Amino acid sequence: MDSQKVDMFMMMNSKYFEAHHLPAIRERLLSLDEAKWGMVQTAQFKEPSTALIISIFAGAFGIDRFYIGDTGLGIAKLLTCGGLGIWKIVDWFLIMGATREKNMESFQNAIY
Repeated sequence: MDSQKVDMFMMMNSKYFEAHHLPAIRERLLSLDEAKWGMVQTAQFKEPSTALIISIFAGAFGIDRFYIGDTGLGIAKLLTCGGLGIWKIVDWFLIMGATREKNMESFQNAIY
């Protein structure tokens, strides 16, 4: 793969991933064949900041977990009113990392 394309992808999308995943993503993109490049470019990643805002304002209803694709946890938070408020507060600190992990899963699904 062209190094400029990879560098552009990394520059535009690094905020969607954990910092420790970035070198592995770059290496995988450099070894990626041209046919799969379109799949990577069209992959939709969730914004971690948006997930945090949703978590702050609607975390008790599990909407933050539904947003990132954790349907089971979203239902659990909805039924327990955010774990009686405790789970809601814990997610304020965890939701951005969970969003980045889900984005990594989406990236891996796009390249395989």
